[in-house]
Amino acid sequence: MLRPKLPTMPQPTGIVTPPAVVEPTAITPAAHVPPPAPITPAPVSPSRPVVQLTPGTALALVGGGTAVVLVVGAVLVSMLLAVAVTAASVALCALVIRSLTASQHRR
Repeated sequence: MLRPKLPTMPQPTGIVTPPAVVEPTAITPAAHVPPPAPITPAPVSPSRPVVQLTPGTALALVGGGTAVVLVVGAVLVSMLLAVAVTAASVALCALVIRSLTASQHRR
């Protein structure tokens, strides 16, 4: 009843054909092709565009960074508070259980 059933491997059916034979091809040397004409390089431009910070964008960056720091800080503080509350409740349960077991031994 509790024995596992192992699957059986299916047997091939029909005629199995051997793999096709690959015939080698003859290599013929190509005619000499002249190299393409040289391409003149485009004028070199700076690889990175210059970013200019205006007072408005600087203020937006500072505000966004402050918001991220506040949100991350709130999440971390709430996680720390959850751990502290859990630890206090476990400690209280341990004290109650210890008290109950100690009172049974006195009787």
